[in-house]
Amino acid sequence: MSEIINIIYQDNDIIAVNKPAGMTVHKVQGYKVHKEGEAFLTDLLVENFPEVKEVGDEPELRPGIVHRLDKETSGVLLIARNQKAFEYLKSLFQQKEIIKKYVVLVVGDLKQEKGVIDLPIGRSRSDFRKKLASAEAKGELREAVTEYRVIERFSGKNEFSDKVNLYTLAEAYPKTGRTHQIRAHFKAIGHPVVCDFLYGGKKPICPFGLSRHFLHANFLEFTTPGGIRLKLEADLPEDLRKALEGLRKNK
Repeated sequence: MSEIINIIYQDNDIIAVNKPAGMTVHKVQGYKVHKEGEAFLTDLLVENFPEVKEVGDEPELRPGIVHRLDKETSGVLLIARNQKAFEYLKSLFQQKEIIKKYVVLVVGDLKQEKGVIDLPIGRSRSDFRKKLASAEAKGELREAVTEYRVIERFSGKNEFSDKVNLYTLAEAYPKTGRTHQIRAHFKAIGHPVVCDFLYGGKKPICPFGLSRHFLHANFLEFTTPGGIRLKLEADLPEDLRKALEGLRKNK
């Protein structure tokens, strides 16, 4: 497994991995979009940590999985190795006692150095895959709050066009855990995540060879079931680093 998934931390209760972009965390009941032969993180977990097979609310679909990352989002992901640890971690997430930080590159210039996006999220009326933080959403709107802090701004041409684009690199701190929260929130304020094929419009901007959305879960901080205060970090993967290098050279 170490050749496919980078294990950041493990003890008798939890496993933390650096999930690569392009890997789906778990199967979804009745979901017909899964491709034949598609790799799932949960399959690898069961193969290498068989004890997780009986852990969770729906172990037949999500063994050991306490939270999730989108398929094309990379970064730190926690897995419970026993039911007691699962319930403990689930409670931490519900009580907002886990500090989460993402690195995100968005289209355009975020004017404020720091900000809070406090917009409830619901389902899209036109696309079942999407979540919306707007009046156009249908069904129940659920509270969603994302704080952010600007790290760096870019203004320049990319290698495929003479058009000058603006970008903002930021740290995002989701205070709630809604599906697609960061992506839907930045879209709602007019700054979609770079190269987001679901939220970035008909022609998403993908600078310097980037082929997936620029979103990486790089940090988690929490107290383990054993009482250890743990800080877990995952460096930016190569594709995101290369995109930033290109932007910095072309400022």
